[in-house]
Amino acid sequence: MGELESAVLAQLWAAGEPLTPAGVRDGLGDELAYTTVMTILARLWEKGLLRRERRGRAFAYWPSVSEAELAAQRMRATLDRTTDREKALASFVDELSVKDERALRRILGRLDAKP
Repeated sequence: MGELESAVLAQLWAAGEPLTPAGVRDGLGDELAYTTVMTILARLWEKGLLRRERRGRAFAYWPSVSEAELAAQRMRATLDRTTDREKALASFVDELSVKDERALRRILGRLDAKP
């Protein structure tokens, strides 16, 4: 995902409500052309990352996934391309902060406790 796509998604997550291309452009700054914003929104919609509904002559867009869900999808996709999953996971865990390691341990503990 490109830098502009990431910025548009961040803008939509922060807005907490559907935005038209004009609303997204206003939030990102006027240096982007309206047509550029429309193109980015259309690409994200085609990728399934956005939903949209007609608002007058334009569409209003909102994320179909949360930021956390998208991060998890990216991690799974990266792991799926890795030949040695165990080493990749070990390397990932080795790089976690203490806070993130504790969170991971809590999550794994909850999963282990499930019947």
